[in-house]
Amino acid sequence: MAEKKAAKKAAKKAPAKKVPAKKAAPKKAVVKKAAPKKTDTKKSGTFAVIATGGKQYVVHEGDFLNVEKIAGDHGHKEGAKIEFSEVLLVDDGKSTKVGEPTISGAKVVAEFVEEGRDKKVEVIRFRSKSRYFKNRGHRQPYTRIKVTKIG
Repeated sequence: MAEKKAAKKAAKKAPAKKVPAKKAAPKKAVVKKAAPKKTDTKKSGTFAVIATGGKQYVVHEGDFLNVEKIAGDHGHKEGAKIEFSEVLLVDDGKSTKVGEPTISGAKVVAEFVEEGRDKKVEVIRFRSKSRYFKNRGHRQPYTRIKVTKIG
């Protein structure tokens, strides 16, 4: 036993082997990529603000838009004309007309594209320690339109 203790003390007193320090890797030149240029998101030309389905939408000519399902004869046909007479604001780039609350005589004409349903929304009700768990899903119906004329 005494021999083991002496061997341990000798091992402790022996100088530790020096491990050569790792050379630091040469630093690579960091090249910052230029941020992608944001294109001007403003669309030129005429735009309007319409109200439909309890919501307000900013529309430009040629826009595709999902609005709340428009009631009709159980579905429209593709390409059917839809008129929105509740126009709250019209801007042609030079002058702006603001309604009080709507602009009389102004209308936005759109073309029916399709009817569909949005992504599923999960609604979960849970109470801990009471074995209460309810999971319900909902898909909101919408009408997809293409704005053809503002006037």
